Amino acid sequence: MTEPDRPLGPHVTFLGSPLGGKYPDGRPLLVAGRAETVVIDPSLALVGRPGGIPPADRVLNSHCHEDHVAGNHLYPEASWLLPEADLPGIVSLEGLMAIYGFDDPAGAKWARVVVDRFHYTPRADASGFADGAVFDLGGVRIRAIHAPGHTRGHTIFHIEPDDVLYLGDIDLSSFGPYYGDAWSSLEDFERTLAMVRELHAHRYATFHHVGVLDGHAAFVERLDRFAAVIARREAALVDFLAAPHSLDDIAAHRFVYRPGDAVAYAEAVERRSMGQHLARLLGAGVVEEAAPGVFRRRGPKSPAA
Repeated sequence: MTEPDRPLGPHVTFLGSPLGGKYPDGRPLLVAGRAETVVIDPSLALVGRPGGIPPADRVLNSHCHEDHVAGNHLYPEASWLLPEADLPGIVSLEGLMAIYGFDDPAGAKWARVVVDRFHYTPRADASGFADGAVFDLGGVRIRAIHAPGHTRGHTIFHIEPDDVLYLGDIDLSSFGPYYGDAWSSLEDFERTLAMVRELHAHRYATFHHVGVLDGHAAFVERLDRFAAVIARREAALVDFLAAPHSLDDIAAHRFVYRPGDAVAYAEAVERRSMGQHLARLLGAGVVEEAAPGVFRRRGPKSPAA
């Protein structure tokens, strides 16, 4: 059963999801001013929506990933706007595949999924926006705040006067931050988490999972738990490298996904995610290369140079 839509203020509506925001679904945001209405991150929740889709003059995407643009095709007459850094992902399917960084044949298979399951539709005339861009809808303003790490362009939105902060894929889930694409960055994500922790709003809304939190204290509590997953992954990797292992071993061990999770692209995500942790640990002297392509934790018998 689809969740009911939830008003978050006089001008902002959180649109319900049949799956409660669980991937591949997600919850879009509808923002209505006197002059224009904007839908942010139209998802699969809008495909086949009972009663039809809410009308909108513009589509605003927090970033270019398959689940966040899955409903864009429902608004062919509206203008589409994405963060400048992620704009290549909506201009062509090849551009989107570059964001993921999946190699053939896995990339070709994923491209078919993106088109067939997520209704990916390229848009050559889509427009980019930069950090700090303000969209004035007539008495209602949406301010873009660059929050990279998940993708290069990932952006969150502050809606005034309702004082709602839409967090995109800073989803505050127990899974933790996702930085496993070619255009992801662990260190950018960490800086973003520190930045958003200082942002105060009346309500905070996530595309996936948690949904809506009221007040800064509730937000910070969930944010800190979300961010702590990064440190847990890194600590687990240090423990694993008590014995020598290659990056192939690390990816097979599964630090991001659970060993039994049937995720077709899990190995690629593990390699990119934990490869960033490995590089950081090497740079800090916590880990050393015991042999070409084989890594281990430094111990008492292998002091830092």
